[in-house]
Amino acid sequence: MEADRARILLTCVDRPGIVANVAGALSRLGANIVELDQHTTAPWGGRLFMRVEFLLPGLEEKREELEKTLREVSESWNIDFQLHFASRRKRVVVFASLADHALLELLHLWRNGELPGDLVAVVSNHTRLAHAVTAYGVPYHHVPVERGKKEEAERAILDLLEGYRPDLLVLARYMQILSPEFVRRFPNRIINIHHSFLPAFVGKNPYEQAFARGVKLIGATAHYVTEGLDEGPIIEQDVARVTHRASLATLKQIGRDIERTVLARAVKWHLEDRILVHENKTIVFV
Repeated sequence: MEADRARILLTCVDRPGIVANVAGALSRLGANIVELDQHTTAPWGGRLFMRVEFLLPGLEEKREELEKTLREVSESWNIDFQLHFASRRKRVVVFASLADHALLELLHLWRNGELPGDLVAVVSNHTRLAHAVTAYGVPYHHVPVERGKKEEAERAILDLLEGYRPDLLVLARYMQILSPEFVRRFPNRIINIHHSFLPAFVGKNPYEQAFARGVKLIGATAHYVTEGLDEGPIIEQDVARVTHRASLATLKQIGRDIERTVLARAVKWHLEDRILVHENKTIVFV
């Protein structure tokens, strides 16, 4: 079944007939649409965003015909589209530092077959998590980031990544700021978990900042990484209510639970081709 499954993500200026033409083109090829979600910013002249998941018997043999048909539709309607094949599982490399909660959640989901991608490696600037990771049968690479040698460390990481050919990088509490040059190599392909409800408490020590302000909600945010610190398109967020009785340690404990679930959802949605990025926002079809 997965061999015959594909997904289209598309965006264009909204006008009558787009959905009908895309669906009609798929129907003429013999495809059956199993999911179709759409969003428009305004019914006339707004921006249309759409995700279509379909089954096409003999997809591999019809792949060229499918791509040609979609190109013709996109040229006629000025559509920007992406075509993804479910049989091609995305390759994921996770980055971590000392905290293990977000990383272990991803490893657990992957081992249980609940993450629709292949977790091919973990990169860390510390050795602390090596045993936990290799117990899952996943390669662990220690790349230290010494003061004044970040450029050298990033070159070493990029050399590693060439061998793994990742589709997605996940920063699971990787406590290093990636350089703009590094980020530009992976547009909308790096997901970070930030331990606050952005845009509140950007940067370092958000739990300490939240505790100092006496917050009544504690949260976490998964977002795509851009050159601006914690400013990338937000994919998923969640919060929990807290009171004045919560200590800093309690905030961190509650926050860790939120972080792991928020990051896992964001990664899963990316792997299922459910996210479209427009300007600095995301449209997430869930």
